[in-house]
Amino acid sequence: MHQPNPINIRSIDHVVIRVTDLDGMIAFYRDVLGCRLERGPGELRLAQLRAGQSLIDLVDSNSALGRQGGSAPDHGAPNMDHVCLQVQPWDADAIGEHLRRHGVAVGEVVTRYGAAGTGPSLYLQDPEGNRVELKG
Repeated sequence: MHQPNPINIRSIDHVVIRVTDLDGMIAFYRDVLGCRLERGPGELRLAQLRAGQSLIDLVDSNSALGRQGGSAPDHGAPNMDHVCLQVQPWDADAIGEHLRRHGVAVGEVVTRYGAAGTGPSLYLQDPEGNRVELKG
């Protein structure tokens, strides 16, 4: 008899990115992407930024907490392929203009599939080379 799966995922709670320049990364996620610094960084050197209903945690890879994850990330070998952030309302022109004003290279807007279905999206990179997808 098949047992029901007790794990029913509703959304991503948080993603943790190990970083080498914590202050620069906080500034990027706060000032460029509009996340709100909710906690930290404090003695743990862990910053928790609100991204809608989810959190993006940035941990200093040189802190005691960050060293638990191994050696520091490398711009040539980032920590992840990408994290996708849903953006509403979607205004590709305004988003592109905002990103370029902050010196961020903006990828082409294309239609991609994600948790909320098919919609427009674009890729960019944070200051440490991690790819971020913004999706309408």
